[in-house]
Amino acid sequence: MTRLSRLLRPRSIAVLGAGWAENVIAQCQKMGFSGPVWPVHPKRDQVGGVAAFRSLADLPEPPDATFIGVNRHATLGVVQDLAAMGAGGAICFASGWEEAGEAGLQAELVAAAGEMPVLGPNCYGVINYLDGALLWPDQHGGRRVARGVALLSQSSNIVINLTMQARGLPVAYVACLGNAAQVGLAELAGALLADERVTALGMYVEGIDDAPALARLAADAALMGKGIVCLKSGKTELSRVAAASHTASLAGEAAVSSAYLCKAGIAEVATLPELLEVLKIFHAHGRGLGPRLCSLSCSGGEAGLVADLGAAAGLDFPPPSEAQRLRLGEILGPIVTIANPLDYHTFIWGDGPRTADVFTTMLAGYDAGVFIIDPPRPDRCDPASFRPALEAIVTAAQATGKPAFPVASLPENFDEALAEGMMAQGVVPLMGLEAALGAIRAAQGVWGVVPEVPLTARAAREARLLDESEAKDLLRGAGAAVPAGVTGRTLAEVSARAGGLVPPLVLKGLGFAHKTEAGAVRLGLSTLDGQAEMPGVTGYLVEEMATGAVAEVLVGLRRDPVYGVALTLGMGGVTAELLADTVTLVLPVTPDEVLGALRRLRLFPLLDGYRGRARADLAALADLVGRLCDLMQDDTFEEIELNPVLVFATGAVAVDALIRKG
Repeated sequence: MTRLSRLLRPRSIAVLGAGWAENVIAQCQKMGFSGPVWPVHPKRDQVGGVAAFRSLADLPEPPDATFIGVNRHATLGVVQDLAAMGAGGAICFASGWEEAGEAGLQAELVAAAGEMPVLGPNCYGVINYLDGALLWPDQHGGRRVARGVALLSQSSNIVINLTMQARGLPVAYVACLGNAAQVGLAELAGALLADERVTALGMYVEGIDDAPALARLAADAALMGKGIVCLKSGKTELSRVAAASHTASLAGEAAVSSAYLCKAGIAEVATLPELLEVLKIFHAHGRGLGPRLCSLSCSGGEAGLVADLGAAAGLDFPPPSEAQRLRLGEILGPIVTIANPLDYHTFIWGDGPRTADVFTTMLAGYDAGVFIIDPPRPDRCDPASFRPALEAIVTAAQATGKPAFPVASLPENFDEALAEGMMAQGVVPLMGLEAALGAIRAAQGVWGVVPEVPLTARAAREARLLDESEAKDLLRGAGAAVPAGVTGRTLAEVSARAGGLVPPLVLKGLGFAHKTEAGAVRLGLSTLDGQAEMPGVTGYLVEEMATGAVAEVLVGLRRDPVYGVALTLGMGGVTAELLADTVTLVLPVTPDEVLGALRRLRLFPLLDGYRGRARADLAALADLVGRLCDLMQDDTFEEIELNPVLVFATGAVAVDALIRKG
């Protein structure tokens, strides 16, 4: 039980208002809600054909759930009265609050509610298809189910669209957050997943209000074997173009939110069809999906298309084992090339036992299988000839205990009745080849992932940019390797102190975030004699120039107001933005995670001995990153960027540093 249980699973429902309230009553009646629905209206004797009460005080008992369909000013008094009488919770439908500049009014709503949970305001409501309880003022496409997935959305229109799906996905709950003035994303998600009849959760999210809380919820869901999949919108931030650091411009909201979802063990998708298909996988097979995939089709064109699209999606189709090759060769004959993806031709088409033997033999060696099959439309064609292949897929799934996915290359080629029949047998049909492969990849992404909670976030604050000499002193104190160097306010002063440095030298003007663009860097100097002053500098730094590096790498950490601390790794130097070859993680991270992120870089071969080059000392680089992560545990650090770190065959040296502290 959670504090939202009465609201989500009500035994009694009250509705206030007129037109919208009538819709709620009609939807409850249509869905067969067994409890009482009590309209409350001060002037009308009935609402929606049901006898109305003049006030909340006239109700037989405090309602478990209330749909408040009156204006925002009247809503305040209603919420206060409901809280005082011990009601279970309310949906605040009215708009015109914080989203319209009425922030103070929303705070009044929260105060009026007290301990009583309130969804919204500006919230469409909740649909409970398990018990037929709807606090929902509009049409929807769902129906009663005994168990299924929950859909949680920060957009009412999008979740309405999702209920219209004809993909065989059983939906148990639909819930909207609205402005989330009191009940946030993690609390509502947790309450939905707490129902034992809910198998998985799909979320359409525009913003995450409490990243650690959602990550803790995802960890609880993982222990229950329930998967969570998220479509996160609002990732484009053009304002970052003018950011002070390379890190901020390269790792915007999209990269950081994706890194967070990965750390939290939440599958991420880019499209609504993928969201629905992942939910079907999680509903039938639990959280996650193994990485080894096989594909079978009776067409070489389909096999080639799967190979091409699968590679783009990052899917792995390992070749069959020798035992599989021998057995498949015996069944299919010498003309068929045994491979993965497998084109098994049409020699066995219509032969149920042989088809089942091929499907079972192939699937047994993998974590899951894709079976391309597009049954003809039943209104114009006879799909009977496809029945043996469909039955063979079910047989293979049951014989191996492995997920077997019938995949229609076009979503309309698998009708709803057929999809529901397959789902009832534990086999998940996936609609549309691209969406199917994307969904499989997303489900694989959380396979074996133990959700972690990110560092606590805080609001951004003003920060001071340290000059590079201060930054290097901090790094040196943390045990990070930096070049030997000296500083001075003038060229004469720094020249007098540079006698102990070994050429070639680097002369830098202090006071700039990006020295190269400001013309404040001079490389490869054998002496400082004759060097001209640099305009606009606050001082000078001269260092021994590091040479002979295997590669230049960017390492950046910045405090994120939502996700804690983000770490960006990439190929660095003055072309960092041009290359845009980066991977972003969310702290905390382990050395193995750092090394894994480096291997995901497109140019990682340059670090790994490409074409006979020396291999970079990745262990030293990971150690350096770890020291920076330790520094960021100090809440005064806003950002640390090293660009570049020169990585050698032995060792890694931070030759340029940008640090901002609060």
